[in-house]
Amino acid sequence: MKISVIGCGYLGAVHAASMAELGHDVIGIDVDEVRIDTLARGKAPFHEPGFDDILQKNATRLTFTTDMSVVKEAKVHFVAVGTPQASDGSADMTYVNSAIEGLLPFISEGHLVVGKSTVPVGTAERLSEQVTSTGAVLMWNPEFLREGFAVQDTLSPDRLVYGIPEGDSGEWARATLDALYEQILATGTPRLLMNFATAELVKVSANAFLATKISFINAMAEIAEVTGANVTQLADAIGHDARIGRRFLNAGVGFGGGCLPKDIRGFVARAEELGVGQSLSFLRDVDAINLRRRGRVLEMLVEELGDLTGKTIAVWGMAFKPDSDDIRDSPALDITESLARAGAKVVAADPAALLPAQRRLAQSGLSDSISLTDDHLVAARNADALVIATEWKQFSTADPVVVAGLLATALVIDGRNCLDSDAWKKAGFRYRGMGRS
Repeated sequence: MKISVIGCGYLGAVHAASMAELGHDVIGIDVDEVRIDTLARGKAPFHEPGFDDILQKNATRLTFTTDMSVVKEAKVHFVAVGTPQASDGSADMTYVNSAIEGLLPFISEGHLVVGKSTVPVGTAERLSEQVTSTGAVLMWNPEFLREGFAVQDTLSPDRLVYGIPEGDSGEWARATLDALYEQILATGTPRLLMNFATAELVKVSANAFLATKISFINAMAEIAEVTGANVTQLADAIGHDARIGRRFLNAGVGFGGGCLPKDIRGFVARAEELGVGQSLSFLRDVDAINLRRRGRVLEMLVEELGDLTGKTIAVWGMAFKPDSDDIRDSPALDITESLARAGAKVVAADPAALLPAQRRLAQSGLSDSISLTDDHLVAARNADALVIATEWKQFSTADPVVVAGLLATALVIDGRNCLDSDAWKKAGFRYRGMGRS
C-alpha cells in the first residue's frame, strides 16, 4: 500500500520506517530540510536502538521530502506531528492544524487520514469536518511508543486503538487500516474500536496513570526517607498484588521526556476548558511530586558536603531515560543545572545526549560551569561526589571499586536506585539512595 507520513520527528520517522518494514511504500514529509536530508541518507536524526537498521534495510521503499504535494500519490496519510506544551500548559495544536490544512488540497474520496499525534479530546471531531469536506475520511490511531523501544512498540504493539466515525465510512476506515496492519493483526494483537473522543482519551489517560504510579512511589520514598523504610522493598511487596503490579513502581528522581510531563499538563488544561478541572486536580499533585524529587538530589549533596561552591560533582546521565538522546524535561539535566546554579563545578556524562545537552546549556548560560563527556569514568575523576541521574546500563554495572579510585570523595547519590547498594558500600562508598539507604 502507498502511504504518507506527515511529520518525521521521533514518532513519524519511526512509524514511516516501520510501515516500510511491513512492506508498504512510504513517503515521509517534514518542513525541516536538515531532518529530511538526514533520513534520506539512511541516517537517524536521533538515538533510537534498531531504528537505523530498518531505515537502511527499507531504503528502497522509503522516500523523504519537504514537498507536501507528493502525498497525492498515496491513499492513506498518517499525521504524526508534535503537539508541544504551550505556555499555559495546554497542547500547542499549531503543527497538527498546519498538517491538516496542508493535506486538504491533495486528498479526496477514497483517501484516509489517520491521526497519530497526542491531541486534546475533541480535536478529531473538529478536524473531521475539514477532512470530510474533501470526500476523504478521518480516523484516530494513537501511538503508545516507549523511547528506546519505539521500533518494537510499532511493529509489535500491545494493542491497536482505532477511533472511527459512525456508519459506512467508519467501517471502510477500519477495513483499510486492518489491511495496512495485516501482519501485526495476524500475530493476535488486540484491535479496539471506539469513537474519536475515547481514542483521544486512551493516550492521555494512559500517560496520566503511569505518571500517577511513578509519583505515588516517589511520595512513598519521601516517607521512607524520614522513617528508615526501604522503598525498593516496599515496591516489591506491593507490586506482588495483581491489582497494582510492579512495573513503574521504581522510586527515583522522577519522570521526564516529551510525553508524560506534557500530556498530564495538557490533560489538566483541557479538563479545565471543559469545565471539569476538579476531576484531574490530583494530576497537579502528581506533577508537583515529580518536580520535587529532582530537588532532593541537591538537598542530599548539601547534607553531605555543605556549601557546594567550588565542589566538583560528577553527574552520570543527561537524557531523561537510557537508550535515548531525548533531554526534553529531563530530570538529569535539571539536576545538573541546579548544581551549577548552587556554585558547583559539574562534569556530566552521557553516551548519547551530548549534542542536545550542549545546545540546552548554551541557552541557559551555564555552559561555563558544566563540562560534558561521553565517558562516565572520565567524569568521575577527582569529583567530590557522584550522582546517578539516568540508569544507563554502563552506569548501573560500573565497578564501584574502580569508581572509588577515581573520586576524591567516595560519595554516591543514586538518583535512580539502580546500583547494588551493598556492593558500593563494600567498596567504601557513602551511599544515598532515593527512599533507601
